[in-house]
Amino acid sequence: MSETTAPKAVDGTLNFLDDRLGSTGFFKRNVKKVFPDHWSFMLGEIALYSFVILLLTGTFLTLWFKPSMTEVIYEGSYTKLNGVPMSEAYASTLHITFDVRGGLLMRQIHHWAALLFMASIMAHMLRVFFTGAYRKPREINWLIGIGMFTLGMLEGLFGYSLPDDLLSGTGLRITQGVAESIPVVGTYIYMFLFGGEFPEGNTGDIIPRLFTLHVLLIPGIILGLVTAHMMIMWHQKHTAMPVKEQTEDKVYGYPFYPVFMAKTGAYFMFTFGVCALLGAFAQINPIWLFGPYDPGAISSGSQPDFYMGILEGSLRIMPNWETTAFGHTVSWNVLIPALGPLGIIFTGAALFPFIEQWVTGDKRQHHVNVRPRNAPVRTGIGMAAVAFYGLLWLAGANDVIAERFHVSLFATTWFFRFAVILGPFIAYAVTKRMCLGLQRKDADTIGHGVESGIILMAPDGKFSERHEPARAEERAVILSKENSRPETPAVDANGVPAPSTKGPLGHVRSRLNRAWTFDDIPVEEHAEVEHGEHGGHEVESGTQSGTESGSEREELSR
Repeated sequence: MSETTAPKAVDGTLNFLDDRLGSTGFFKRNVKKVFPDHWSFMLGEIALYSFVILLLTGTFLTLWFKPSMTEVIYEGSYTKLNGVPMSEAYASTLHITFDVRGGLLMRQIHHWAALLFMASIMAHMLRVFFTGAYRKPREINWLIGIGMFTLGMLEGLFGYSLPDDLLSGTGLRITQGVAESIPVVGTYIYMFLFGGEFPEGNTGDIIPRLFTLHVLLIPGIILGLVTAHMMIMWHQKHTAMPVKEQTEDKVYGYPFYPVFMAKTGAYFMFTFGVCALLGAFAQINPIWLFGPYDPGAISSGSQPDFYMGILEGSLRIMPNWETTAFGHTVSWNVLIPALGPLGIIFTGAALFPFIEQWVTGDKRQHHVNVRPRNAPVRTGIGMAAVAFYGLLWLAGANDVIAERFHVSLFATTWFFRFAVILGPFIAYAVTKRMCLGLQRKDADTIGHGVESGIILMAPDGKFSERHEPARAEERAVILSKENSRPETPAVDANGVPAPSTKGPLGHVRSRLNRAWTFDDIPVEEHAEVEHGEHGGHEVESGTQSGTESGSEREELSR
């Protein structure tokens, strides 16, 4: 049987690249790199593929869009607006929609991909938070993710404003008010961005500036952050869900080639297919129905994209608070909603990995994720943030809710004013109790086994159900729990206070540490006392101890 060889053109090209770049060695080292397998890891891939679709469709739209505020008289295919004066930006968007072949489809795919991009980033970050995947050594990637989400919100706002229709112009009007509400520098920011009074004055610079930011600056920064995110992830290796063969020192999953490459290629096609189907059959942002921007008009029931709903809701329920001193007015009713909610969520999320490390004293490296039930305080805080965000998002539609359910708009507004304060505390308490209940269930499963459905009768006539040991896979997942370590003693054997407990910060840290670990249910200790005869428990729990090691983790494929 003769050996087949690559064509000379292919072989020569590969040798040329290998001699100069050493590509063969790189591929040999990384082609068998192991990626753990879990459905939730696909959320980050959806975000990546949505961004690729945004770049492709955005390039198509850029070829025909004219970022100009020059007034023209529309004479195009959409006859209902013929003879109407409008900006060249709005006219070119109508031209893309009705006159460019495939233009409307591309516009809608672009918009749906933007929504999917933000939704998948949000879901991915929630998965990372609730499973503790942001812990050492992945704090930098966590901060990069927060940065990408923030830039995605700005990118969506600027792109949403480019067509200069009635709805996007209303959003720009709100942006102007937010910029002006910032003390001292607000008017400078506003004039720098808009280039004049909006909308009465010379504001011909606003659309070209937003266009440059939307198609060049922000996508370039996001692309750089995505590249850095992937490079760091590739170097540190992917986190993994607790399974039977998974430990802190071994990666258990599928190799990059051919399994992961085939799966990730299919995921890209699925993502593109969903965006294409939505773009073809689900109408979104029909700007031809809104008409050009008019500062004296507004469409009924207008709503921003979902990721901006938190700002809309905070503006709607904020009381009309203003302060005037020394001839200057501070509009708290605009400044607080614009900077407060997102500042609380994003600043808290960025600092949380470092606060948790300081409170718990856990400076180990973690490569296996934590089940949310095993970190009740963290999970409760996360659900409190979700409740805060969700309630403000709902408050952004208070007029629609009042109209649909036939309730007073004032009653709806006052309900949300109380709900955004009380809701997070209720969500935290309920979530924490649920997590502790699930921990007790896990401890009972390890300690007493699972119900077999077999009823036994004792010699004295009593009936009981026989319990059997949990399956090995289930035991491995349950025993992956990292039991909270006890608080550092306040004093040593000689009565000398520990350095970490001195001063106000030391007292705060001790109390936070106690609150963090107070209700923890020790699954392993419960198992050793009540069901220690099930072999292998001590070995498995020791494997999951997570002791830090300077050596590289061994990679195994299924």
